[in-house]
Amino acid sequence: MSYGDRDPIAALATPSGESALALIRISGESSIEALAPAFSRPKRLLKAPGYSIVQGWVLDAQGKKIDQVLVSVYRSPKSYTGEDGADISCHGGIATVKAIMAVLRAAGFREALPGEFSFRAFMNGKLDLTRCESVMELVRAKTGRAREQAIRRLSGVLEKEISSVKTLLVQILAGTEIYLDYSEDEFVGSPEGDNLNDEEAGILPDRDLAEEAAHRLKALSDLWHRERIYAEGALAVLAGRPNAGKSSLFNYLLREERSIVTDIPGTTRDWIEALLSLEGIPLRLADTAGLRDLSPGDEAERMGIERSLELLDRADLVLYLIDGTQGFTEEDRDFLGPYGEKPCMILWNKADIAPPPGPIEGLLPISAKTGEGIPEMLGRMAGLLEGPCAEEGQNHLAGPGSLRQKELIDSALASVEEALALAGRREPLDIIAPLFRSAVNSLGEITGEVSTADILETMFSRFCVGK
Repeated sequence: MSYGDRDPIAALATPSGESALALIRISGESSIEALAPAFSRPKRLLKAPGYSIVQGWVLDAQGKKIDQVLVSVYRSPKSYTGEDGADISCHGGIATVKAIMAVLRAAGFREALPGEFSFRAFMNGKLDLTRCESVMELVRAKTGRAREQAIRRLSGVLEKEISSVKTLLVQILAGTEIYLDYSEDEFVGSPEGDNLNDEEAGILPDRDLAEEAAHRLKALSDLWHRERIYAEGALAVLAGRPNAGKSSLFNYLLREERSIVTDIPGTTRDWIEALLSLEGIPLRLADTAGLRDLSPGDEAERMGIERSLELLDRADLVLYLIDGTQGFTEEDRDFLGPYGEKPCMILWNKADIAPPPGPIEGLLPISAKTGEGIPEMLGRMAGLLEGPCAEEGQNHLAGPGSLRQKELIDSALASVEEALALAGRREPLDIIAPLFRSAVNSLGEITGEVSTADILETMFSRFCVGK
């Protein structure tokens, strides 16, 4: 089986299991003709126009009824794949789906490879690679914000920005190659030749366009952190000394009693995790063992603290709680030290009974018992996780939705920045021009204008079968 053939293909596009309905998708140049002999109304199916539905029965080789179905017909080129195809809506029993798939195999269909429908859409010019990848982003979206960003990429927002920057780079490249295409003799006696000297031969035409391209590529690259957080989620870890109120805050945010809360220090011996949505960000919230120096002998609590410290190293955000009744201690300073570079919020808990002595920069008073300060805390958490993009008001933009796209944007940016640096040193244009060509090729690979069979197979093999 190969991603590049034209065989009619079929796949179950809904989860396997018992359900009211299931959907089986077919596609291929002769897919409608291949399906017709296994359908109770073959003539009606063959004559059906695109975007129409035909009701009938799927039949086995002996003409025995398998299931009553609705066949949604799509005609080339106005279909998802650009080929003739259909969606077969059948009853969702496991045995029913298996029987229909067996009929399709007998009729000449092979089972689709992962992502093969989207692959054919790309090969037939229906989708560029950014839109193809956004299809799976939609399938995997865990929150409304992740879905919105995937929709922006599916609508072509990222592809349009990439193409716009690429147009700038092509214009710059054309300007440099005009200089390189003329020999030294062709400049002699011309107005340009009279004014051209060795120093000016290293000047970059359209430098302002190159700087604009670098700026826009940098903006796209910076959006990656936000897009990754929306798609993959983030890990926020509650930390602090014993009895600081970590478990109480954990339970308050979850609106359920998941962690045991007592007045005895060291009650939480291991970390516990739960999922919640924070302003559209899929958040893994972890409650950890209290951090303190232990005397020899309490092996269980020591192991719990070690696991907590390991989890803190992996955290995207640390929520460090100060026990308001005890105040800020040297132990707090010692534990906070290693996480100075990691996004961290310092929370003065129990502010309802022990408010902080005065306004302290970076310190947020909260109460895990009454909810005081919690809404502000959640807003700050979202801002820290989204990074500088939230502050710059870039929520309407769509950055790279995959690591592949991010790495290619960074590659193009590095080429443009190197070209600008060389131009600043007045290096010859024949050294600078290939860097702009490399940047153009990197951006072309993002959308699929530049691609290889290996790259495409690797990318689409990560899709689900029904897409």
